[in-house]
Amino acid sequence: MSTLDLDGRQAVPGTLPATPVREGPGPDHRPTGRSRRRRPTGALLSRAAVNGLLAVAALYTLMPLAWLLIAATKDHGDLFGTGGFTLGAFHLFDNLRAVFTADGGIYGRWLLNSLLYSLVGSLVSTLICVAAGYAFDKYHFAGKDKLFGVVLAGILVPGTVISLPMYLLASEAGLVNTYWAVLIPSLVNPFGVYLARVFSEGYIPNEVLEAARMDGAGELKTFRTVSLPMLAPGFMTIFLFSFTGSWNSFYLPLMMLNDQHLYPVGLGIYNWNTVVVNNPEYYSLAITGALVAVLPLIAVFIGLQRFWRSGLTAGAVK
Repeated sequence: MSTLDLDGRQAVPGTLPATPVREGPGPDHRPTGRSRRRRPTGALLSRAAVNGLLAVAALYTLMPLAWLLIAATKDHGDLFGTGGFTLGAFHLFDNLRAVFTADGGIYGRWLLNSLLYSLVGSLVSTLICVAAGYAFDKYHFAGKDKLFGVVLAGILVPGTVISLPMYLLASEAGLVNTYWAVLIPSLVNPFGVYLARVFSEGYIPNEVLEAARMDGAGELKTFRTVSLPMLAPGFMTIFLFSFTGSWNSFYLPLMMLNDQHLYPVGLGIYNWNTVVVNNPEYYSLAITGALVAVLPLIAVFIGLQRFWRSGLTAGAVK
């Protein structure tokens, strides 16, 4: 009687059935202990290198702020008689009092001017950017792609290049040495329009807009009640970029303004710094004033970081 092997074929009498071939790596192909340990070691080295680079970048970023904080606590003698990161006698409150009382309290006026330029200008600019980006995303009109290409080209133009033409236009319009000379140029933000279109594509489904229109909502009501709340993370992200740029703006106010009562805080501190050669006491004023000028930016970023992080994540995904 014949027998069948494992493959179902008839086996020859007197022979052993065929042994099935084992698939996969044999004993000679097993990874050695050295190769098994090599991969975790390489991952640890890569992680250590990345963390080291991040630590160096963080140190490079925080060192000027640490020096500024330490220098603002020193009086004039310790400022020049001790090392940059050496603590001296604590005179921070005396320096703050001197900053806000120097030159008739002009520093407080500079802070208010910066808040006006940054808050009002950034808020209006962000509204314009969000509306324009929303229109570029959701509406179809003639020349849409070409017009958006012009907006993208505006991102490539540095602000210093158009400062002189803007000064000539402001001079012809009689706006030089006024608040409007700084506020009006800050309303134009091509990068904000681009970001707003990206956020509109990622946050607002077309089906939601169609449902709102079917319910009888007009275009303005749809944008105000449906689209704008959904664009809150993008709105805050664009606002933060605009606020930071307006607060740190220097070259445009330098060209447009001659009256120091209209200066933003950055230009005012620069004005103090230019007279330290003849008046060394202004050096402490400039350092302490710079420390105070940094605090609003830190407060804004900490207060709005939740929207900022989610907005950047959505922009990165798109």
